[in-house]
Amino acid sequence: MYWRALDIETPGSKWSGLFAEYWPDYRKWWLKEGASARPTYSECRRALGEHMPEMLPLYDDLCALAGGGDNAARFLSFYNPPPYLSGCSQAIWAGREPVMVRNYDYNPNAFDQLVLRTNWQGRRVMGTSDGLWGLVDGVNDAGLAISLTFGGRRIVGKGFGVPLILRYVLQTCSTTEEATAVLARVPTHMSYNVTVLDKKRKYATAMMGPDREALITHAAVATNHQENVEWVSHARFTATVERERFLLQRLRLHKDPEEKFINAFLKPPLYSTAFNAGFGTLYTAVYRPRKREMELRWPGTTWALSLSDFTEGAREVLVPGAA
Repeated sequence: MYWRALDIETPGSKWSGLFAEYWPDYRKWWLKEGASARPTYSECRRALGEHMPEMLPLYDDLCALAGGGDNAARFLSFYNPPPYLSGCSQAIWAGREPVMVRNYDYNPNAFDQLVLRTNWQGRRVMGTSDGLWGLVDGVNDAGLAISLTFGGRRIVGKGFGVPLILRYVLQTCSTTEEATAVLARVPTHMSYNVTVLDKKRKYATAMMGPDREALITHAAVATNHQENVEWVSHARFTATVERERFLLQRLRLHKDPEEKFINAFLKPPLYSTAFNAGFGTLYTAVYRPRKREMELRWPGTTWALSLSDFTEGAREVLVPGAA
């Protein structure tokens, strides 16, 4: 896999070039059920204005940079997108330094392979890109880190694709308390578990769904179910219960030192090579929000990135099992 880390200080030609590169594949995905299956531009913009009003100026800038087309603008709203599933495990390490560790399990052919560092609307944010302004994990200059896992429920409803919700949290929030207030009110189109950790080591996991109020918990571990397993075949396939139990044992019974805990994510049962079935571990991310730092890890490779001292670059990484 070919990864890039790019610094896009403000929206401009650099971002529009990225969009032109990725848009053909995203357009196919966005329209796979037909244009009429997706909300209109006016519905998308209205929803953003209602639930994320602070993002409207940035959204309008990005739509213009994307060429001003109707489909591109609807896609960039992340409102009622096609359904998508992922695996993923995430946990808060119980030591003195605030640390969040996560595995992202997904299809390598439907992934940006991109870390973005931005300074949009006066807030510095660094994280793993999805949809070219959404994020599946990240950290901001206030010392707040965030990460998502799929919540293991089939229900699809009205709401936003969760990567934009993560971007919104990092753009507008400084603490776990502020973040959970946002996660409790912004609608999501599918079920997700979103974990936040701030520089003071306060953390929470929001169990979000399109058909019920978000449940804000003090869970330090999140895999691919919520309070109970509801989608049994998905739970078996992803071993969500086994992964959760394994992480809880590492935190409660063994109390691993930091490096040992992180390395457990690079081995079974947390690490998956089931790419032929669409879900394999694409990377392990380590976030240290107090230091505003992240690491991307693969077996034998570590890539350290700093929000305050960000260096652009690219890496060709071997992901076991990925084509």
